[in-house]
Amino acid sequence: MEPDALTEAETKTFPYARQCPFTPPKEYAEMIEKDVSQVTLDGSGLRIWTVTGYQTIRELLTDPRLSASRKHDNFPFYFVAPPEYRTETSFIGYDGKEHSNTRRKAALTFTNRQVQRLRPRIEEIVDEHLDKLLAMAPPADFHRVFSLAVPMTVICELLGIPQDQHDFFIKHGTALLGGHSSTEERQAAIVEVNAYISDLIQQKKAEPGEDLLSRAMADYEASGEEYTDRDLFNMVRLLMNGGHETTASQISLGTACLLENPDQLELLRDDPSLVRPAVEELVRFATIGDTAVPRVALEDIEIGGQVIRKGDGILCLGLAANRDPEVFPEPEKLDITRGSRKHLGFGHGVHHCIGADLARLELEIVWSKLFQRVPTLRLAKPFLEIPRKEGAVIYGLWELPVEW
Repeated sequence: MEPDALTEAETKTFPYARQCPFTPPKEYAEMIEKDVSQVTLDGSGLRIWTVTGYQTIRELLTDPRLSASRKHDNFPFYFVAPPEYRTETSFIGYDGKEHSNTRRKAALTFTNRQVQRLRPRIEEIVDEHLDKLLAMAPPADFHRVFSLAVPMTVICELLGIPQDQHDFFIKHGTALLGGHSSTEERQAAIVEVNAYISDLIQQKKAEPGEDLLSRAMADYEASGEEYTDRDLFNMVRLLMNGGHETTASQISLGTACLLENPDQLELLRDDPSLVRPAVEELVRFATIGDTAVPRVALEDIEIGGQVIRKGDGILCLGLAANRDPEVFPEPEKLDITRGSRKHLGFGHGVHHCIGADLARLELEIVWSKLFQRVPTLRLAKPFLEIPRKEGAVIYGLWELPVEW
């Protein structure tokens, strides 16, 4: 059926809210059966396509007829964004050579070999923040004290950002990705972060270090490529948001998930070698980036029995794909022995998460040390009473009160 043939009754509002922190919205069941559906986004009012099938999403994310550029009129924003803010992006929103050339500036920092060299320092950071947690009188907000702090410390060190700027970036990351900010608040956050990073760039030009930002500038200079400060601060802002907000949400949600599934937590405690497959399963099961893979069709595309017209927006729903029973038997069940890396928790194709290996290492170290050092960790309130980030670009919890 072509888009113009759909009636208003057949065009449903996109269901942001999950039934519980780990379960897809009930409306997803019908969407999963159809594989390709048309919905209306609440925030922007855009009429877009959603894709839920695992194989269909994998095909689309390697299809050159789809664009990740935010410049398109029908790009699936979750809020109304003026044109001047649609260009404020980095390689996550670029296509073709522009994407590969820009991504390459950061890629060497995130290779598995480079990431593994960070293991001793990340272990120190995790221990330092566990010390801070244990020095507090319970109950404590695990999300604020630990989950946000650990990845923020790691990414600030990588980018050469002073550690006293944690609160600044956490505040603005929440404004950009949290789901409750107004358009004006998001725009103000972009302006303030860009101003800070612009100053940082000037400092690094004057006194370069061993950080990623300094290396990126040196790479541009050595290659003779033209670049602007905007190229740099868009890259830094992307890596800041992607390097702390996502991992922080995964730490809190994954920890809560283990606490809510004591049989799986017991398995992990009894056999610490299960931590790596546990990381993969928890990334699949929670799928914090469910709505974080928007695209626009550059040509007419026929898929799933539907014709997606040139210029139409598309949202690839990772949570639905990661619950595809043809790929993951009993997908609604948490099984840390499953350990499949087929999940789409880090995306797929050329836009596969550049920091996936870093995130995996951080999560591995966190869940290895956390339950070893705090074996009596437990939730301080019923899980379903903990507020969660419904409608946010990156799904997660606003807090995680714990006791021990």
